[in-house]
Amino acid sequence: MNAFVFDRVVEINGGIDNIFWIFFVINFIFCAIAYELGFARKLPIGKTIFVYVMLLIGNFILTIFTTVMKMPTIESLSVIILVLAIYRFRLYKQRSANKQ
Repeated sequence: MNAFVFDRVVEINGGIDNIFWIFFVINFIFCAIAYELGFARKLPIGKTIFVYVMLLIGNFILTIFTTVMKMPTIESLSVIILVLAIYRFRLYKQRSANKQ
């Protein structure tokens, strides 16, 4: 499999020493953005913390797919974020048009 981002990150860092933690952070940021764009609701602070802790645990497994199996998870998350952002923008435009 060809993972474009994986190859670029390894090339920039000059090796795969701390590659797992780099991808862990990148995956978590992208997962959090996707969650906020598509699924987030207004929750109490305790439940919000619980959701993000579960997101961290799931992100650990996702990072294994990225680093060990070299699957294009970051690229997939990028597409998901793009689609959700377009959806949210169109929903915002539609709601603002309905108010007028």
